Amino acid sequence: MGNSSGHTLPAAGKETALRYALMLTGGFMLAEVIGGVMLNSLALLSDAAHMFTDVAALAIALAAIRVGRRAVDDKRTFGYHRFEILAAAFNALLLFGVAAYILYEAWQRWSNPPAVQTTGVLVIAVLGAIVNLVSMRLLSSGKDSSLNIKGAYLEVWSDLLGSIGVIVGALVIRFTGWNWVDTVIAVAIGLWVLPRTWILLKETLNILLEGVPEGIDLPQLKQALLDLPGVVSVHELHVWAVSSAKTSLSAHVAYDPQTANPGAILEAVNQLLEKQFEITHTTIQLEAEVSGKGVADAPSAGADHWKATV
Repeated sequence: MGNSSGHTLPAAGKETALRYALMLTGGFMLAEVIGGVMLNSLALLSDAAHMFTDVAALAIALAAIRVGRRAVDDKRTFGYHRFEILAAAFNALLLFGVAAYILYEAWQRWSNPPAVQTTGVLVIAVLGAIVNLVSMRLLSSGKDSSLNIKGAYLEVWSDLLGSIGVIVGALVIRFTGWNWVDTVIAVAIGLWVLPRTWILLKETLNILLEGVPEGIDLPQLKQALLDLPGVVSVHELHVWAVSSAKTSLSAHVAYDPQTANPGAILEAVNQLLEKQFEITHTTIQLEAEVSGKGVADAPSAGADHWKATV
């Protein structure tokens, strides 16, 4: 049987950072919506729409942390960690919808772009950039430990670029009078979202389909196991992730009982997986094999203990 993973969900400090980032982003999103409507700026409304996805991503990340704390029970032996991935997939689909809306609205405005009040747009966009910078700072420490927090961080980073785009557009309109630039900036922001959204959705679908996690080369991992002294073959090798911070592995490892001790093989396998691939949640079944023939009493083993099987 396997031991529990050494990876954990973000700690209380990261939850606090998420909460502050959510309050900042949510409050400024409302300001951008009001400003975009009053100042006739589609670019500002586009940025507000992306801030809405930030708010959703941050709220979902907070919910995932809290739901993920629920204890394992008889119906959910892996607990509720997978909620994080479902939440990230929902966020990706939401992003697709927002991008489609912005592109549609831009098409509607292209033939007759409304006048944009550049002074108000500039003020709101500059304040938005400051809010994004603060939120990025709050989220930076947790972006590598959770797919949800990484998604929220990338959302805020994209919004920072969006705010910069709105500032540039407002300056161009102010000095040239080209109101159509506002629509062009909105389209650029919308198109910027699509490839990032696809990457996020692809990562979440890979986890939901129990694919090999990003960063793990399965042939390389298998060869590393085969290179261990005494290992004859490796089969039924599966590597998957319950969540972005919880990778699991199961495998049948055949060894030569004439040259290797099962306890030593087990220890070597788990040390290799932990040190080289950072995998600690494992289920390893050892199978004794002599001259290509299996032995009837092959033992089954995991990361912390093993038992004899037939």
